[in-house]
Amino acid sequence: MAYQTINPYTGETLANFPDATDAEVRAAIAGAHEAFLKWRGTSFAERGRILQNASDILRRESDAYAKLLTLEMGKLFSEAKAEVELSAKILEYYVRHAEALLTPEKLPVLDPAEGDAILVHEPLGVLLAIEPWNFPYYQIARILAPQLAAGNTLLLKHASNVPQSAAAFERLMAQAGLPKGAFKNLYATRSQIELIINDDRVHGVALTGSEGAGAVVAAQAGKALKKSTMELGGADAFVVLSDADLEKTTKWAVFGRHWNGGQVCVSSKRMIIVDPVYDVFLDRYRTGVAGLIAGDPFDPRTTLAPLSSKGAADEVKDKIREAVKLGARAEEVGPPVPNRGAFVQPTILTDIGEDNPARYWEFFGPVSMLFRAKDEEDAVRIANDSPFGLGGSVFTSNSTHGVEVAKRISTGMVFVNHPTKVEADLPFGGIRRSGYGRELLGLGLKEFVNHKLIDVVDIDAHF
Repeated sequence: MAYQTINPYTGETLANFPDATDAEVRAAIAGAHEAFLKWRGTSFAERGRILQNASDILRRESDAYAKLLTLEMGKLFSEAKAEVELSAKILEYYVRHAEALLTPEKLPVLDPAEGDAILVHEPLGVLLAIEPWNFPYYQIARILAPQLAAGNTLLLKHASNVPQSAAAFERLMAQAGLPKGAFKNLYATRSQIELIINDDRVHGVALTGSEGAGAVVAAQAGKALKKSTMELGGADAFVVLSDADLEKTTKWAVFGRHWNGGQVCVSSKRMIIVDPVYDVFLDRYRTGVAGLIAGDPFDPRTTLAPLSSKGAADEVKDKIREAVKLGARAEEVGPPVPNRGAFVQPTILTDIGEDNPARYWEFFGPVSMLFRAKDEEDAVRIANDSPFGLGGSVFTSNSTHGVEVAKRISTGMVFVNHPTKVEADLPFGGIRRSGYGRELLGLGLKEFVNHKLIDVVDIDAHF
């Protein structure tokens, strides 16, 4: 599968790593299972101590961890630092809340004769996590922290272009005191993913990635009768109502579309503006995008990162050309981006007709689709006219009304007066082709536990 570190800014190959052997994969499964048999009986206090150690190490060595993100996938160093901190917060969240969230629940039975019924939440065992490259640490933290806190153990198959980030997180957890085998990074091949899923000691799979990868892995998990969660693509709507503060709204729009180089499943990909303010918004937005500075992601003056690879950049450029062939209008914005590295010129797509398939695509880079809505009702219609259903946002000076509009947008998350964002204490997940299941909070904590009923019935038997 060619696990390599290639600097997206310079194009230089920095490191290569061999694929795992089948023997290594089988040994990792065995090790994870043996670790689980002990880890499931570990106290919440001990689990929390280890997670807190990991959080503390991330913060103490933030620069070193962030540097690796920038080298491997081109993330702005400031954004890499923010990702390290977010990962630390997620670990810390479960230190503070896991035990309370997993407390056995006494059920309110209708008839005392039913007995004293309680619901307990027990870990399942070994899990497989398949994660993408755009947030190398955060993606690990948001599955690893809750599942370790719940008593499960984890095997990781990370993206092939962030092998050092994956290995760094494994070392982090070992340094924090996690028992051997409880978290193992594998440079696994596609065939080995199926091998892992089909092993009886593996009880679930969590994937964050593309629709195509999700469909394949979900089918494999279903065939093996294993629980799965899928966090897939998104084309978040950024709805601008006529009473929105356009100065603030356009600044949020520029940020919401271009953070992490536009390579975010919840970035603001579809901007839907009601007709009375469309032209003013477009002018302001164009100016804001033109002010982005593409360059070295380690340079603090840089505000637009390269994409994760030349292949990723070429794919986005091809999709822009295809959208234009199908009738869209493309406007390149701002000064030319550097010739070196995996850059894509920021582009605004307009005139994307109802019959243009491009309106349903996900552009994973600095490409903005703008839609002119007749009115609020039409804006909601366009927002819901998508195969995806991950996040979205509504901008208005009347936040109470904004909540009412948000309720009509069919996604897993909607923010009022802020682009879709990620936090340690907010749930994450979507519907339709954006996947199923939730991560973070108690929702993510309980995705891979056995909700077991224990009912004490002590009544006289009548035969």
